[in-house]
Amino acid sequence: MQAWFAGQLPDEWFVGPPEVTFDNDEILVVGVIQPPALGADATDEAKREAEAARIERFREDTRDQRMRIAEDAQQKFRRRVSWGAVCGGTRRHFTTSSVPVMTRLRMPERGVLDTLIDAGVARSRSDALAWCVRLVGRNEADWITELRSAFEHVENVRAQGPKSARPSEPEDGQAEDA
Repeated sequence: MQAWFAGQLPDEWFVGPPEVTFDNDEILVVGVIQPPALGADATDEAKREAEAARIERFREDTRDQRMRIAEDAQQKFRRRVSWGAVCGGTRRHFTTSSVPVMTRLRMPERGVLDTLIDAGVARSRSDALAWCVRLVGRNEADWITELRSAFEHVENVRAQGPKSARPSEPEDGQAEDA
């Protein structure tokens, strides 16, 4: 997927190859764009404002071509494509998907979500659950990274394992039991 996008995207869009991340529903393509030239005396606020403006200009200037690339990618990979850009210290995602997730919660778990709503932290149970997921993601980022790394290792070991016949196929001409 990374290689496909690198081949599709114009070289002048990003400084270096884009970051391409994906799950079962969405592909997110984020590239670093050239920051605006500001004087050495520019404040942090001025830098953030200039970077945000540069990202917005990139978004508008590339919209038609990004849409064409996204349509091709969606046909090829069967996932929605979202975009983002990084400029200096500013990172913005645009056209990202919000995918519904169904879960069953018992009363104590629903009580946690309802408490977040009552406290004004969230507007709905869905919003409260998303808040909880973001909190865990932020506070347990190192652990989640280790978990992903372990999973990738398991997948690599599986791929290197013996190649056996599928359970529905008889091996070496042997007849299946009736």
